[in-house]
Amino acid sequence: MNGVYKKYDKEVLRVDRLELLKGCIYGIIGPSGAGKSTLLRIINLLTPPTGGEVKYHGRPVAANGQERLALQRKMALVFQQTLLFKDSVFNNVAFGLKARGYSKSETEDRVSTLLEQIGMTELRNRRADTLSGGEAQRVAIARAVAFEPELLLLDEPTANLDPGNIEQIESMITGLAREKGITIIMVTHNVFQARRIAEQVMFVHQGRIVEIGATEKIFTEPEKESTRQFVEGRMVY
Repeated sequence: MNGVYKKYDKEVLRVDRLELLKGCIYGIIGPSGAGKSTLLRIINLLTPPTGGEVKYHGRPVAANGQERLALQRKMALVFQQTLLFKDSVFNNVAFGLKARGYSKSETEDRVSTLLEQIGMTELRNRRADTLSGGEAQRVAIARAVAFEPELLLLDEPTANLDPGNIEQIESMITGLAREKGITIIMVTHNVFQARRIAEQVMFVHQGRIVEIGATEKIFTEPEKESTRQFVEGRMVY
């Protein structure tokens, strides 16, 4: 994206330039209200920018219409608040595949494989609204990646979960990038999580991407003082 900004009553985000690499895991960190979720929604084409240009595979994205919808179908977005259908775990994970016209046999194979990977094979017929928070989030991510999107966006996917579920979800995220080549962008308030699984980290502050770079460099040799203060646990306003 080039020269992208978003303005409501005031400007909440401005990105001079951002280029994402295929198959990379990005962690977006920064204080609350910094513009992290707005950036995620613009990348996902859910929120149109007030100005500037968003590109996908080097081509400008139309403001609306069929082209935009076709690109959105290549992406998946998972929010902190899990939204599942009041249906079985299997049917929740299978939803995107059925909507895209996958055959019954391929849907069965893909969903069964994913449920095994997230340790929920025995719960395939359980109603999703009876799951624990961690189980529900694993199902939400499995549903999002069942059709193997090019881009997976995660907004605080492990907030308020116990360490066991966090570990399983983090393992799932890293495995998807490694095995499927899916580009993953994850907003997280947990800087330790970003350091564990992200390959590139963006620090967002006051609506700007202050710094982006290799994870260890961001945490050990940041170029900006505000980045250093944040990763060291000092509050940044």
